[in-house]
Amino acid sequence: MAQWVLHVDMDQFIAAVEILRRPDLAGLPVIVGGRGDPTERAVVSTASYEAREFGVHSGMPLKTAVRRCPQAVLLPVDAPAYDAASAVVMHTLRAVPGAVVEVIGWDEAFVGIETDDPEQVARAAQTAVLASTGLHCSVGIGDTKVRAKIATEFGKPRGTFRLTRENWFAVMGDRPTKDLWGVGSRISQRLAELGVTTVRELAQAPEERLVAEFGPNTGPHFGRLGRGVSSNVVDDTPWVPRAHGRETTYQQNLTTADEISGAVRALAAQVVEDIRREGRACARVQLKVRFAPFFTVHRSRKLTETTFDPEVIGETALDLLRRLADDRPIRLLGLRAEMVAPEGGYEPPRTHGRRGNP
Repeated sequence: MAQWVLHVDMDQFIAAVEILRRPDLAGLPVIVGGRGDPTERAVVSTASYEAREFGVHSGMPLKTAVRRCPQAVLLPVDAPAYDAASAVVMHTLRAVPGAVVEVIGWDEAFVGIETDDPEQVARAAQTAVLASTGLHCSVGIGDTKVRAKIATEFGKPRGTFRLTRENWFAVMGDRPTKDLWGVGSRISQRLAELGVTTVRELAQAPEERLVAEFGPNTGPHFGRLGRGVSSNVVDDTPWVPRAHGRETTYQQNLTTADEISGAVRALAAQVVEDIRREGRACARVQLKVRFAPFFTVHRSRKLTETTFDPEVIGETALDLLRRLADDRPIRLLGLRAEMVAPEGGYEPPRTHGRRGNP
């Protein structure tokens, strides 16, 4: 039997959980975000498929979403409800015979399985998840994690799709590079400046050109993405947080030094509470700042000594902010503390997150 990777992705997860609780919302445009109040600064966490037909998408300001879809039903984010639904989904996937499950977010997981019929396993998983939660999912089938992840988009909603070495270029070759997992609009633009606009062109791009543009590690990584090459090992090791972060969108812009300093130090105190519960000190500080109207910058710095001191963490973040030399009003601040690994020593954080998936 062959080794396969399945990527299980819940369909419109957050909106689906809300519709499950309120069946009268089925078929209506539903937008979930913030406290459900479009007069406040908040962004869309997810939108139902009906709302997406109006151009509403995750990360969009609620005010913009309502202008595009004024008839939408707006709901506040209810994280505990999504946590509970996610736990049932993952428990159900782990019960699939022979499955190895790697959770990668609220609403998605990789499933490693040995089988001669991955479609049958995928359909069985969909049926089991629907029976246990009332929620639908899509499943990408691949011979690598990258191919399985991308395959899911072709299976949505409620379907399956297989993407392997054999059909990779037939399916993906002429698509733009931004359709690849991990290639956003900025990277896609940089690739275009190199004359690389399609997945096939990226796969065929000389490695030395990619290295010159993106560095000795990231450059070859993008080349492998163009070929759909990645690990096919699904790791079910329990996830251990590598970092904790807090961020706040302010209803009124921060404009004075005192306002900004107070906001950063408040975030530092909250983050320290989180990492103290882990018992692992901060090794690197990351700052996120969104200037008005909507320009976001990220900066980070590794500390010379690990610490639980909120003053050190806060002052480090403030210094990163001062070095930007940007006096525009601030609408959002975020602070993230990357921790030492459980066994001691610093390691970069793994990517796990909460999000509302397509």
